[in-house]
Amino acid sequence: MRIAKAVREERWNRVKVLQRILTRSFSAKLLATKRVTKGKGSSTPGVDGVIWKTPAKKMMGAISLQQNGYKASPLRRVYIPKGKNSKRPLGIPTIRDRAMQALYLLALEPVSETLADPNSYGFRCFRACRDAIAQCFYSLSRKRSARWILDADIKACFDGISHQWLLDHLPVEKKILEQWLKCGFIEKRKLFPTRTGSPQGGVISPTLCNMTLDGLEKAVKAASHRRDKVNFIRYADDFVVTSATKEHLENVITPIIKKFLIPRGLILSEEKTRIVHIDEGFDFLGQNLRKYRGKLITTPTKGKVETFKEKVKNIILAYRGRKTEEMIERLNPIIRGWANYHRYIQAGTAFNRLGLIIRNALFKWAKGRHRRKTPKWIRNHYWNISRDKGHFSCVVKTKEDKSKVLELLNPSDILLARYIKVKGKADPFSPEYQEYLQYRQSAANMTLIGKQGLSTAGLP
Repeated sequence: MRIAKAVREERWNRVKVLQRILTRSFSAKLLATKRVTKGKGSSTPGVDGVIWKTPAKKMMGAISLQQNGYKASPLRRVYIPKGKNSKRPLGIPTIRDRAMQALYLLALEPVSETLADPNSYGFRCFRACRDAIAQCFYSLSRKRSARWILDADIKACFDGISHQWLLDHLPVEKKILEQWLKCGFIEKRKLFPTRTGSPQGGVISPTLCNMTLDGLEKAVKAASHRRDKVNFIRYADDFVVTSATKEHLENVITPIIKKFLIPRGLILSEEKTRIVHIDEGFDFLGQNLRKYRGKLITTPTKGKVETFKEKVKNIILAYRGRKTEEMIERLNPIIRGWANYHRYIQAGTAFNRLGLIIRNALFKWAKGRHRRKTPKWIRNHYWNISRDKGHFSCVVKTKEDKSKVLELLNPSDILLARYIKVKGKADPFSPEYQEYLQYRQSAANMTLIGKQGLSTAGLP
């Protein structure tokens, strides 16, 4: 909070001093170690094959976070699926480099949050995809709202950021930052240099990306008048810009964005960037926004629905011959996570349709498992044993040797919710918004069920 206050007062020497104190603090080193040794990523090693699992290794790791003589190790290059037919490169630092990045993130995050664009929602405290979608709704839902949208995409954003721009403009120790940017990566036992970009597997990379693009909203709005109805919504490197006319987006907004990106080493993707009318609709963060007869409707995109459907079907197919409870325990987190993501939009039709598809896939699975049984027997054995008949279920034994009914979650079981987005100026490092953000965080865990089966999430 002291760093954020110094940033607001533009006392940059004070910022530098406070950051130095924080990054040398043993308590901060322990917090950084805790962050990288929790969750799934903690068991993923870098090129050295080392992970910190035991308390002794974690403590030794925290002690090893020293600035003097620090040298970052090369990244381990892996590829993760992106879409159906492509893969995205991912650079995985060693556990020590990740801990060092987490340590400096503690000092850099107050700066990034204080200087961030009001309508930037990606990889920030107390903000999520649903806030970005809610801002899109506020910007486009009224009768007099903007009707044209620039759906922009930056070409290889993380891989294209200029190293020199980062070193010149980011308030962080240059020697340490240069180590992370220039460390290179190892692929097939060969070392390759990294001349541009920030490694996507790094803890600090999302913040570096956000700070690179901060200021874009101000630049766009500075060139527009109120009558242009310009709104800017960004999630990490994905953003949309609204306007009253197509000409304003083509002749004013697009050239300003290109000019803003050039010094940072970035360019717009000509293939994925397009200008569309709201009646045609556009996809943003896995959801489709489109006006039907003057009413804005937000639904899950067809591609995301198909991907989810195929994933569930493949899991059901893979669990042939295995215990029913294992399949239910595998499917429930996937169904719950997908439905919770889309619960804040008009997803009721998609939920019902997917529930029917899952039911049919399970009936086919059960029929293949019990070839000599009738459909009535299958329904009684799997669908009519739960309290709420119609849920796919099985009976399992608990540790106390008691019988328990384990149910498969139906997407329609997740209540739709009306979400109220976070205030654009809400800063977690400002005393003014501490109570507001804490109250929002507690309210996010509450479900207020209404007469129509709706819940309300978030606060005004």
